[in-house]
Amino acid sequence: MRMKILLTSLSLFFLLNLASENELKAQNDKVRISPKAEVMQVVGFTEVRISYSRPGVKSRQIWGGLVPYNKVWRAGANEATKITFSTDIMIEGKKLLAGAYSFFAIPTEKDWTLIFNKVSDQWGAFEYNEAEDALRVAVKPEKNEHEEWLRYSITKTSDSSAVVKLEWEKLKIPFKVEGVTK
Repeated sequence: MRMKILLTSLSLFFLLNLASENELKAQNDKVRISPKAEVMQVVGFTEVRISYSRPGVKSRQIWGGLVPYNKVWRAGANEATKITFSTDIMIEGKKLLAGAYSFFAIPTEKDWTLIFNKVSDQWGAFEYNEAEDALRVAVKPEKNEHEEWLRYSITKTSDSSAVVKLEWEKLKIPFKVEGVTK
């Protein structure tokens, strides 16, 4: 009798474990609505890496709609956008130490505040804490041709500088990155 109970229990355990593995595999096999992407560029001696998710416009009003004005936005979809600098760097003329940061923005119709937050792994902006900000810079958005899927690009402008651009819908938000000289 004990052996029968033991065999039944083991069978149930293996069946439940197999079902859990199959459910997990099915979840992992789903296509993400906002696919992950990454861009990297060496600027001077600094490796700049941006990991983000790419939401689509999909006929929605983006600025002042899906992305409200005057509120912290994760600058992408799903997990907060993560930006990593391998060495100290200057962003729009302000020093930022080497490290990984969550990248947020506060958009308005006329200008944007870009935020580099010390908590590098966050889901969205739900747990964003201003006290953890390492740097904030103000930039001006520019008109752009339609970009259906949010995209980051890094364009080298010299041996030690580049322009990073967030492009989505009909806006681009550029900011200058410069290697710190010793």
